[in-house]
Amino acid sequence: MASANGDKVEFGFNTVPMTKQKKDWIHLSLRVVAFLATASATIVMATNKQTKSFAVATIGTTPIRATLTAKFSHTPAFVFFVVANGNASLHNLVMITMDILGTKLDCKGLRLALIAILDLMVVTLASAGDGAATFMSELGKNGNSHARWNKICDKFEPYCNRGGIALITSFIGNILLLIITVMSIIKLLKLNRINHVAP
Repeated sequence: MASANGDKVEFGFNTVPMTKQKKDWIHLSLRVVAFLATASATIVMATNKQTKSFAVATIGTTPIRATLTAKFSHTPAFVFFVVANGNASLHNLVMITMDILGTKLDCKGLRLALIAILDLMVVTLASAGDGAATFMSELGKNGNSHARWNKICDKFEPYCNRGGIALITSFIGNILLLIITVMSIIKLLKLNRINHVAP
């Protein structure tokens, strides 16, 4: 509501800063943890590589060995996983900076609307990356007898274990991103309600 002295900036917003600080602190903490989770998943998967020698044949008593390398970049789904989680990490880093700067960058709630939209886009992209990587991980672990695709995790166990760690970390980050997205939408709805209540 406008004050008696004609100051029109004070309508309905003087109650927001008291509750906003606590909610922003929770929001910021969740973003930091989500950033750490998605960044860890990106780094672990992007550095995931294992080289191993196998005996592929025997001539007489001499085994013929072949050296094979399992690397994340050999699988497009894992490359997409790295890109999706890297994008989520960058997004969270930018949002953390915006949260620290506070309302300095706000323009009639436009910042909150933009954050809610970007959060939704990032959680969708991260979910797609997780889904693609999970499918390929399951294929690597169990193979597919119908398509005659052999499993590789019995031969490249450390590679598969590191990929599994990256997936678990990414899923944790994705759940946090989903919670953050819901919180962003709720913040936007609350601001919209305050604007409608104010004369």
